[in-house]
Amino acid sequence: MNKTLSARGGARSTRVREARFADAAGIFDLIQRHKHELVPRSKSDILQQMDRFFVAERAGTVVGVVSWGILPELEHGKHPTVEIKSLAVDRKARGLGLGRRLVEKVLERIRQFEPEQIIALTFLPDFFRRFGFAETPKAQLMHKIYTGCVNCTRYDSPFTCPEIAMSWAPPAIAARAKSKTRREQKA
Repeated sequence: MNKTLSARGGARSTRVREARFADAAGIFDLIQRHKHELVPRSKSDILQQMDRFFVAERAGTVVGVVSWGILPELEHGKHPTVEIKSLAVDRKARGLGLGRRLVEKVLERIRQFEPEQIIALTFLPDFFRRFGFAETPKAQLMHKIYTGCVNCTRYDSPFTCPEIAMSWAPPAIAARAKSKTRREQKA
């Protein structure tokens, strides 16, 4: 697999697409190779969530991956939040814009659900800022903390984890929130 990808032609010959069951082993291997940056995922989890993965494929090999998940909430649909997860690009395929293309693809899919917020926990906050994400205190993402971070085996507390919490509110949602805030201030 690990053939060096040339910058010329590497991005053009790499396709970003929805994942298929046949991609599970490649997704698993890529996530394993990024074990210091990503939360591990079992093959079973990958297979069960296959419809929420996108891959970058070159010559039949998975060289990039991203997934997404809907976070649970107490108010049943009033404040839906979706998390971007497991973003990784093979080290030899970096610099070709594949991370950008993967995030664009997953955002396109997530936007169809019209969530109130999209979040990502990342070691690369500047990358997500390019998409309009802003740093967010982890205390504002308690639903993420309670569903994922509490099970992390790397850190004693989600608040000591060095990952940066980032969030993005789709423009229509952000406009509605500002309008609501103005109405509440007038009342």
